[in-house]
Amino acid sequence: MIGSPTGAGASTEKTGPLAGLKVIEMAGLGPVPLAALMLSEMGAGVLRIERADAGQPLLSLPEEYDLDRHGRSVLKLDLKRPTGAELVLRLAAGADLLVEGFRPGVMERLGLGPDIMLQRNPALIYGRLTGFGQDGPLSGRAGHDITYLAYAGLLHAIGRRDAPPVPPLNLVADQGGGAMMLIAGLLAALFQRARTGKGQVIDASMIEGASMLAAPIHAYMAAGLWSDGRGENLLDSGAPFYDTYETADARHIAVGCLEPRFFAEFARLLPLDEHFVGGQHDRSLWPAMRAAIAGRIKQKTRDEWAALFAATDACVAPVLSLVEARHHPHNRARQSFVKSGRLERPAPTPRFSQSPQTLAATPATADRDMLTRFGLSEEEIGTLAKTGVLGR
Repeated sequence: MIGSPTGAGASTEKTGPLAGLKVIEMAGLGPVPLAALMLSEMGAGVLRIERADAGQPLLSLPEEYDLDRHGRSVLKLDLKRPTGAELVLRLAAGADLLVEGFRPGVMERLGLGPDIMLQRNPALIYGRLTGFGQDGPLSGRAGHDITYLAYAGLLHAIGRRDAPPVPPLNLVADQGGGAMMLIAGLLAALFQRARTGKGQVIDASMIEGASMLAAPIHAYMAAGLWSDGRGENLLDSGAPFYDTYETADARHIAVGCLEPRFFAEFARLLPLDEHFVGGQHDRSLWPAMRAAIAGRIKQKTRDEWAALFAATDACVAPVLSLVEARHHPHNRARQSFVKSGRLERPAPTPRFSQSPQTLAATPATADRDMLTRFGLSEEEIGTLAKTGVLGR
């Protein structure tokens, strides 16, 4: 069950399995903000530090839609001033986790590298996420999801046989290989710290994270069960029983009946000639099988096919748009999408039976209560405000 939006202000008591955990997020783009959002919705108190001199982001969103900032208390600092950097060090001394996604060396140049922070707080877990890792020939290079997938060999594998590779949004390297692997590392380090009392540095790389997601594919290749060519395999549109097909109304259904019994059910309801069922994995039959499936599916609309297969295990689904997905009966029954003001977004996940999460709402300016939770005294807070170190 998801709690009601609470504004995520500094004084709000949050629920979730990470309630009481204190996290510093060094503001940036891409997967680190998603990781911080998820940590916040799992109950952590997240203090997002934004540079007072930062320029406009690539995509500037109104605050009510900006999930890169929801669920946090936000503190704007001039990190070029020694007092600004020193304040981050003071805050980190009272934190459990720090996460940052800058290029290697940026935090060190600011005087905020892991060596000095772990000296002050040996229990701190310092999470670093980059595209290429903290070292290596490409470590200083800029990149995006498509860049990292290209170097990981995965972009080559995504798409159809006779077409260029297709960028899978920014879901694989940024969010899957980046944010999710960073969270896995943070939680593993927390578990180890519970036994040893010691923090550590996590070096998460989006290339390596995306590659790990594809570990089974590498295993299939080594066993001779997967071709290095695009669009020639079971899961990459090579197999006619694992692909999308256009319907009579120019929409699509997704067919994913890999297992023989699921394929037999699909063939029965389509219907498909019986000889295809016995020769499901006979690649010489695949061109004719694909043509037969495509021709049949063209005879009904997407929703007609969805209704026909709805109560079966044929693994056929309507290809929904992002808007349609929010209103599908299953997703509505599960409350898989929730509203926060005018924003409708995916609900916090995963779900916990003993510790419900709190839906992150619009950010709050870090107040005295939040700063004292990170170890600052009332006197220090007052002095920093008077000298202008604390941004507005």
